[in-house]
Amino acid sequence: MKTNTKFAHRAFTIIELLVVVGIISVLVSILLPAVSKARDGAAVTCSAGNISTLTKAGFSYAADFEDRHFTAIPDDAGAVQGNCNNYLASVACPGQQLLGFDTNGGLWGYWCSIPPFCPVTVGNCGNWQVMLPFLFADGPGSGGTGNSTNAYYNTFGAHEMTNTKAINTYVNGRYYDKVFFACKDRYGLEGCEFAMQSEAEFMPNPTNSQSVIFPTYMWSPANMVNQSCLSSTVASAANNDCLNAGKQNVLGVGAYRAPKMGMAAFPDSKTYMVEKLWLQNRVGVPELNTNFATSRCWVFNEGWNSTPVCAFLDGHVAQIGMGQASRDDKVVQVQNGSAAMCPNGKGLWHRGTPCGTNGWFTTGAGFDPLIEAAPTSFHILTVGGIGGRDILKASVN
Repeated sequence: MKTNTKFAHRAFTIIELLVVVGIISVLVSILLPAVSKARDGAAVTCSAGNISTLTKAGFSYAADFEDRHFTAIPDDAGAVQGNCNNYLASVACPGQQLLGFDTNGGLWGYWCSIPPFCPVTVGNCGNWQVMLPFLFADGPGSGGTGNSTNAYYNTFGAHEMTNTKAINTYVNGRYYDKVFFACKDRYGLEGCEFAMQSEAEFMPNPTNSQSVIFPTYMWSPANMVNQSCLSSTVASAANNDCLNAGKQNVLGVGAYRAPKMGMAAFPDSKTYMVEKLWLQNRVGVPELNTNFATSRCWVFNEGWNSTPVCAFLDGHVAQIGMGQASRDDKVVQVQNGSAAMCPNGKGLWHRGTPCGTNGWFTTGAGFDPLIEAAPTSFHILTVGGIGGRDILKASVN
């Protein structure tokens, strides 16, 4: 006997489909933050690995040069108050800030050479700014733009040149390499992509040979000058002079002689290198600060929520929040006297340099009104230089 069996196919009802979609939506909402957090954590770990590698390279450089921090400026530049033209005319031809050889054997660098002392005629004193540890002021002879209202050029210096030939020799011998750029530094990585596949020490930008991409990480300029340049002296209460007005031009020959690493009095709380850009914890903040004529990335101390990856002089790596840095600075200010007694505010960073009380990148002109700027020159203008400290308590990895 033949039996026919019929199978009925029932479609999902609209209610069932909505339930499935709802469940999927809930799962996605739960998983996406976790995935994003994991991705962010991986990027921070990547950056911490990079900065640790570069710190070891810097320490290796110091071991080869009598324990001294890297410097690009001649030791005796203080004899002419760091003035390029005077140095070239009356002292000597300085060593050059070199970038590396290209595939054709050409040597690239920021040449700063003028006869009679320098036989090479390429370059000029406009390149002196990449040799000075830090531009405390932007005026005649400083190598700056001459525009004191331009905060960026007002504070540029060799502290941002952490991948030059003198240092990259201790890493991989190349100016452009991923180790010099944080994983979140999208603009930096994309900008030097043209050179990443090259075996050359340096590759000029194919669209603009004068355009150089700067690394994510930078040294503390406070570690690159004589300690007395950022010294803090407490005078009598009668004159309320709690901070000297920046000594970088009155120390004579030794002003720009880089100190020894062993001079660090607080190696576990004095930064050596940090992420220059605001990369961590930039919630709701756009990638670029569009308040400048040429948009630029936000810098690490331009927001309270910023927590840059930092390397310290004892070699450990940690994230430091700008809120913590500002609070620690305020604690020291209070310990050293009220604002009325100490108008310059003797805290952890120096208010008495020509950069003024606003410090590094904090003139206010470049801030988005929706972003509350962190009032700190943490890492940049540390009181006491390499002998000072940037936080009060050693951080933990």
